[in-house]
Amino acid sequence: MLLTPSTAFLHGCTPLLEKMFISIWQYLYGRFFRFWMKWILRMITRKCELQRICEGFIGGERAYKIENALALSKNQVLQNATSVHHNQVEECVDDIMKEKNINPKKDRRFKMRMKTCLLQITGYKQLYLDVENVRKSPYDSNNQHHEELLMKLWSLLMPNEKLKARITKQWCDIGFQGDDPKTDFRGMGLLGLVNLVYFSENYTNEAHQVLSHSNHPTLGYFYAIVGINLTEMAYSLLKSNALKFHFYNSVPGSPTMEHFHQFYCYLFYEFDRFWFEEKPESIMYFNQYREKFHEKIKRLLLDYRVLLTLKI
Repeated sequence: MLLTPSTAFLHGCTPLLEKMFISIWQYLYGRFFRFWMKWILRMITRKCELQRICEGFIGGERAYKIENALALSKNQVLQNATSVHHNQVEECVDDIMKEKNINPKKDRRFKMRMKTCLLQITGYKQLYLDVENVRKSPYDSNNQHHEELLMKLWSLLMPNEKLKARITKQWCDIGFQGDDPKTDFRGMGLLGLVNLVYFSENYTNEAHQVLSHSNHPTLGYFYAIVGINLTEMAYSLLKSNALKFHFYNSVPGSPTMEHFHQFYCYLFYEFDRFWFEEKPESIMYFNQYREKFHEKIKRLLLDYRVLLTLKI
């Protein structure tokens, strides 16, 4: 198609115009239309927005919509509900029911559903803080607990071979880059080691399988280094809120570190499968295929029904 100067200008502005219209619509909806739509629906159904969500949706979609409704509310009690401590959730639900004039005798299931949603919403925020605290803890070779974790990783992955020394080239056998693994934990701190140990301890057969694959003569990779890299992937997905649907669907309450480790195990096992399906020409292309895998996982996580668990 031949573009005239004027049509070329409009064609080039299309993405900008789309963003502008979306921003205008979001502003108008948030400031004006949303209130009247909620009012009309309440008049018709005799139920508030939170009740309609609790009745009309399930799982991750319900929790996600409840979270958005609370965040957009102009009522301070509702706004604060997404930040309460888990010990205060039940009291918070009672306060919400008072604010919205919800009769517990007429809507017996609302309190239970709302409590579950708030535990999931506030639990996700607490999980991020817990994960961040572990990530910020650097590996310390003078810390006995840290050293014991590292030795445990070796014994789990190499049960028939003893370490000749604390600093040794043997660490390369499980995918570290040098003779002292502590230098490889810099980016993700203690979190990288904790993830590796969890996978090896709770999915020992699968960890041995992945380790064996990592020693493939042409498709091999650094097991521990890739594992730490996948810790960063899991952490970034958690931080960006991309894991909300997954945790809202998989945990009927507050997600914990255990659930984060479980997701990490899924990532590691699936990445190994992905790597061998793709058959990269060389480990030099790792970043390219790592990003491709990352995009694949992010697409899966957009589905409000998503549930990513390691099936063995």
